[in-house]
Order: sequence, then C-alpha cells, then structure tokens
Amino acid sequence: MKSLLVPFFLLISSLNLISAQAQDATAANALLLEVDQRLQPQSYEMYRKLINIEPNGKQKSFVLYTVKKGKDKMLALFLDPASERGRSSLRIGENMWLYIPNVGKPLRITSLQSVVGGVFNNSDILQLDYSVEYDATEMLEEAQHYLLTLKAKSRSVAYDQLKMWVDKEYKTPLKIEAYSASGMLIKTLHYSKIKDFGNGYIRPAMLETDSPLYKGYKSVMLFDGIQPREFNDEVFSLNYMNKVGELRE
Repeated sequence: MKSLLVPFFLLISSLNLISAQAQDATAANALLLEVDQRLQPQSYEMYRKLINIEPNGKQKSFVLYTVKKGKDKMLALFLDPASERGRSSLRIGENMWLYIPNVGKPLRITSLQSVVGGVFNNSDILQLDYSVEYDATEMLEEAQHYLLTLKAKSRSVAYDQLKMWVDKEYKTPLKIEAYSASGMLIKTLHYSKIKDFGNGYIRPAMLETDSPLYKGYKSVMLFDGIQPREFNDEVFSLNYMNKVGELRE
C-alpha cells in the first residue's frame, strides 16, 4: 500500500505545481495588460522628441507626430529637422514602411533597422502594446516593484525576451532589459519623469536607452500631448503616408 501512495502524492504535488504556475502566468499577463492600458489609450495621437547623443556629446534631435489605432496600427510623421520633414513611417502588425518625399513611394523597413540612427530601432519607435508581442511567463513581487519576464510570441519580434520592472503605484514600466534568443543583453530602456497627461493617463514622460553594443551612445524619447483620438482605417495605409500632415490641420 505504501508503495502506491508515494507515486500518488508525487502526482498531486506535480498537479498543484502546474496549477500554481498557470495562476502565476495569468496574474502576470493581467499586469502586463494593465501596463499597456496605463501607458496610452488604444487609439490616440501624441508628439515625441527623439534625441541621439554620441560619446563626444554631439546631439541630433527629431520631432515626430504619431497616431495609433487599435493594437497593431501605428503611423509617425517627421516634423523636424527640416531635412527630415514630410517623412513618415507606418507599422501594421509586423510589417513596416518608410515614406521619403523625394523618393515618392513607401519602402519596406525592418524592426531592427533605425530610421533615425542612434540606439532606438524601428521597433522601439513604432512600439505596439507589449501584450500584443509578448506573453508574461513569470512575475516576482518585490518591495517597490514587480518584475515581469516576457517571452516574444513569434520570432519576428525584435527582442526574444524582456525583463520589465513595473512601478507598484502607477503600474507603468521603470526599466526594461531586452535580450536576444541567445540570452545576450541588447539594450536597456529606462522610463522616468511621471507626468499627468490628462484623461486619466499618469505615465512616464521620458524614455532613455543605452546598449552594450553601442558603448557611449544614448538615445532619449520625450512624450507630450498624448490624447485619445479615433481614426479611419485608411489613415493606416501606404496611400496615406504622404498625407499624414492633414491630420494636424
């Protein structure tokens, strides 16, 4: 009889462990969804300033007007500097394009390229909701924050794994480490300067990034004017990339 009870208790213990892990993943994904909801509305417009800083202190800045609809459509128009004015970049799901006025037609770009140089790549600049691209596999609770481990849902996502430190009070990211499939740290993103943007959105106004692959370089993103706004589907099409400025009129 004793010999039969041992496997039985091992089976019960295994089932309890699996159940606990499933509950942990459910709670972790619920927190990830809340992070997305705290960062921005589902459909919105906003302005951003991107600053690339080289090791010698030299800086180059860009100003972008950005709109987003639903979970997978995003469009950004370059307003400054004058040399970049009129360019736009479009993301629909995993596909991205760049429109350059003197070329006159959209060009395919990839998530790991960068239309502005610096440490931010196209995936960072046209970032979808984290819960669209990643599953949360683990959540640890510490004194001042939660630590989420995120796994990419497909191989086309720019980073295979993220470690996201989430502020307990605001439920927004504090820091994100991005790793390749081999486990190499690609870059670290630092969120800061909590600001009330109105409409219930209290979130970081600054995002800085650095990378061991670009030692001494740093890129900064400043957010402003985030507000809900609805758009027609035609806005997020290749034919509209040369008309994005009309949305600001």
